[in-house]
Amino acid sequence: MAIDDNDTSDGADPGSQKSFWAHLDDLRSALVKSAMAVGVGLLLCLCMGDRLVSILEYPLHRMDMFEKPHPTVAFQIGDTKLGPYPVTLEQFPGLAEGKDPHVLFHVGTALVNGRQIVTLTPDSAPQSVSASVRVKLHNFSPTEAFYVAFHVAIYGGLVLSAPFWVFFMGQFILPALHIREKRALGTWLAWGTALFLAGVALTYFFLLPIALRASIEYSQLMGFEAYDWKADDYIGFVTKFIFGMGLGFQFPVIVLLLVKMGLLTHQQLGHYRRHVIVLCLVLGAVLTTPEVITQVAMAVPLYILYEASIWIAWYWDWKKRKAARLAGENVE
Repeated sequence: MAIDDNDTSDGADPGSQKSFWAHLDDLRSALVKSAMAVGVGLLLCLCMGDRLVSILEYPLHRMDMFEKPHPTVAFQIGDTKLGPYPVTLEQFPGLAEGKDPHVLFHVGTALVNGRQIVTLTPDSAPQSVSASVRVKLHNFSPTEAFYVAFHVAIYGGLVLSAPFWVFFMGQFILPALHIREKRALGTWLAWGTALFLAGVALTYFFLLPIALRASIEYSQLMGFEAYDWKADDYIGFVTKFIFGMGLGFQFPVIVLLLVKMGLLTHQQLGHYRRHVIVLCLVLGAVLTTPEVITQVAMAVPLYILYEASIWIAWYWDWKKRKAARLAGENVE
């Protein structure tokens, strides 16, 4: 049934039309409020930058989740700790006890026969050594710490202020929609938010540790040392990968929206499978970093979501045909 533009029973109020300049002023107001919300969120995140950085460092602690535990040793010289370093039992035969030995040695000296001898004293609390924290993040310029803090604060401010700028932009958009359109928008927004969070969680807890571990292994295969990284490069890689995957998970929402609009069918979606594989790899390069490991890590979940979209589109078509048959209509 067609919707009468003069019917105000569904929530629209055509009698209260605004001029173009009034709408432009409303948009300006919404953008200013949103920018202020993002600015406040950015300042708050700058104040707790150390906590945000520790959150982004968490995938480094999970790199060894699929690796067989191996012995490590660390050395404490005064207030400075070196390591932990992976070793073999042949190099340190005294570490053979225990399933996953990690030992901290205190480096000192002793006078033996008039000569200073370096001594290694095992720590009484070896659990203070963590085998997973092997990559060290470094700043190599006086200003790099500020760039890292600002980089983290931008992403954190956008996330922290999201409820506010979504509300302000919604105040501008929603009055122009009918009730049914508002409900549809709310449904699609809810699914988009859920998929975004699912993409972020999948990347943060699973894909990032794999990608970081693969990066280390590949560097060692090329003959490079891979345990000292620039903090700014690491933060940029992690944030881009996480948010890129969150945005990539909006792919099925866009596909199914086109299906709902009648621009695509499940037959067409199935026909373009090979093209979508290439598109997923391209999205992996654009939304994350242009190298094979992260491309594949992002392309695989995106293609799985595309296959799920095909089945959902088929189910919608089947449900529509079934309803038409029950109504006695002739559907080809």
